[in-house]
Amino acid sequence: QVQLVESGGGLVQAGGSLKLSCAASGRIFSVNVMAWYHQAPGKQRELVATISKGGTTNYADSVKGRFTISRDNAKRTVYLQMNTLKPEDTGVYYCNADLQSFSDFVFRPYWGQGTEVTVSS
Repeated sequence: QVQLVESGGGLVQAGGSLKLSCAASGRIFSVNVMAWYHQAPGKQRELVATISKGGTTNYADSVKGRFTISRDNAKRTVYLQMNTLKPEDTGVYYCNADLQSFSDFVFRPYWGQGTEVTVSS
């Protein structure tokens, strides 16, 4: 099955760093835009960062200068380097990507299962 699998979440003190990974697996022909979303406890899911197939990035204002999104197309993996973490960064981080399958070559959005990040003050 085509799927996205996140890893790298955990507990970290404020000011610390974490690096999240999300790998696309399965019979995938191509990966288009990849993105990271954040859902804080009791709040709606919000876009954190996106990266195009060519490497063009966009960030939410709240993470500019602190987070860096990158990708390795050969490994079909997107990363989120999170520095200077704040308590408000706490929550579940979800990977999202448009994947093109060998079955019909149509891009469809996929979501990872989420990885928990807790930032203590």
